[in-house]
Amino acid sequence: MQSDIAFLGYLFYGKQEIPCSFTRKKRKNNMLCRSEKDEEIMELALAEAKRAADCGEVPVGAVLMLDEKIVVRTGNNLIGAGDPVGHAEIRALRKGAGQLGNYRLPGTTLYVTLEPCPMCAAAMVHARIERLVFGATDPKGGGVVSQYRIGRDGRLNHGYAVTEGVLADKCSLILKEFFQKRR
Repeated sequence: MQSDIAFLGYLFYGKQEIPCSFTRKKRKNNMLCRSEKDEEIMELALAEAKRAADCGEVPVGAVLMLDEKIVVRTGNNLIGAGDPVGHAEIRALRKGAGQLGNYRLPGTTLYVTLEPCPMCAAAMVHARIERLVFGATDPKGGGVVSQYRIGRDGRLNHGYAVTEGVLADKCSLILKEFFQKRR
């Protein structure tokens, strides 16, 4: 699959235009079009976010996929674990690395209900994920599109493709409802 190898080379080395490996159309700025399964997997991440909310955690959920198979499903667990880095993304990367037996996670796609913060975006660079798919943007603290471009700006030794806005309304709503109840 030479086109896939060319895609990875373009993405990781910061070319201006990259082929979209999911529809074969070209996209700019490492932003990829949606695959047919993105909404289905984001629904699973939303279920994890709901579980987190039921435990009093900020409702963020994540699903790590490899070869169209679920590796990990998890949600935020900062309060319950007393862990300041217990974000859904970090937990998914840690559990995924443990299950796959490697701290590098090439070929994986991470689905998250909220745009990752800078800490989580940097962790994804270190884990070498291939693709990030997220729902709602985080205008105040987003590390991928809203405030920073970690993993997308070509400054680091690795990058990942990004698909944003998958089920964004649902992902935003669960957060809004959670915080309205707490006020």
